[in-house]
Amino acid sequence: MRQHVRSLRFARGEKSQADLAARVGVSRQTIVAIEKGDYSPSVKLALLLARALNTTVEKLFELEARDHA
Repeated sequence: MRQHVRSLRFARGEKSQADLAARVGVSRQTIVAIEKGDYSPSVKLALLLARALNTTVEKLFELEARDHA
């Protein structure tokens, strides 16, 4: 899965992982793991991230060809 959290975080003025984490109720380490691709968020967290970044889940996360089974 490809994620666009980092790029949208900067585009939306969220310069800090800690700020975004606080807005969605997770640790900064969780945001780091999502941005590195080491962690796939729950549906709830994906929706909260999309809302905090003023975007949709579909624009925030996308499946890659290898994800289709």
